[in-house]
Amino acid sequence: MATSGRRVATGLMILLFLCGCRVSLADSGTRQTAGSTTPGTHSFAIRVKGVERRYLLHVPPTYNPARKWPVVVMFHGGGGTAWFAMRETGWADKADKEGFLAAFPEGTPLDTSRPASFRDNPQTWNDGSRRANVGAVDRGEADVEFVSMMLAEMKSHFSVDERRIYATGFSNGASMTFRVAREISPLIAAAAPVAGSDWLEGKIPERPVPLLYITGTADPLNPVEGGEIHIGQKVFDTKPAVGEMIGNWVKILGCPDETRVIYARDGVTGIAYCLPGEAAKLVLYTIEAHGHHWPGGKSSLPKRLAGKNTAKIKATDIIWEFFNDTAYKMKIH
Repeated sequence: MATSGRRVATGLMILLFLCGCRVSLADSGTRQTAGSTTPGTHSFAIRVKGVERRYLLHVPPTYNPARKWPVVVMFHGGGGTAWFAMRETGWADKADKEGFLAAFPEGTPLDTSRPASFRDNPQTWNDGSRRANVGAVDRGEADVEFVSMMLAEMKSHFSVDERRIYATGFSNGASMTFRVAREISPLIAAAAPVAGSDWLEGKIPERPVPLLYITGTADPLNPVEGGEIHIGQKVFDTKPAVGEMIGNWVKILGCPDETRVIYARDGVTGIAYCLPGEAAKLVLYTIEAHGHHWPGGKSSLPKRLAGKNTAKIKATDIIWEFFNDTAYKMKIH
């Protein structure tokens, strides 16, 4: 276990020191008001298998419990925080504009006895990959149970539309999005991972979840062709090819052979694998020359590590449009 822990620390430290980012939970500026249902961003804590887990919930100013509200769950990337994901992606602003609840769960830090810090105690998700260089995976954190309990608590305090609970995430958070889409599919109406890998090919979801995937063609940390990820002279990871992952979801969703280009502009291509009117939908967006950044968001990852930020689209807008299109797909039994 000690050797494994050293591998985790070494791999993550190489990655995170190269990033040079300064993000911590102390930066959040949110109100610590567990149980509050007033508009604004609130921090909540629940216990999962004896461990305190936290999440932020953004409540739009138009919130009224007299009607049911959709929920978007956004998983931060490795080393990130809920607050940084909220700031980087613009999901809170989108919630205010479109009228939904936006949840930002926290992963767990490498050393759970100390506060999270991007540089020396990064948070990660147990994405089911069995990778020894991801702390939450190495410890077997109960992240799926955490998400299920978080949603249950939200339903007890807020007027949640159970047919419209959506999941999205970036990088390691995208892999967590894939995992919840496979393992707790009855809870998830649609999913939209960005620049991350699906590690659970053999896990067939109970319910086929409509999926939108976005990635850059020049992402050194999530290469389209898959293969080894190099950080400096070291092999940090090995990723599956995007085509392989999409092919797996074509089978899961029962998509026909026919595809259609639904977007082609400014180096961005959108391909629909399950066309409107089918039982479920699958859409792939690729961004030419784009690196490891949330498209249209505020990224602090340096070019030397993550590649260029070339996106001419806003992932948050495209994802919300997809979620709205798939709202009718979810059936509550």
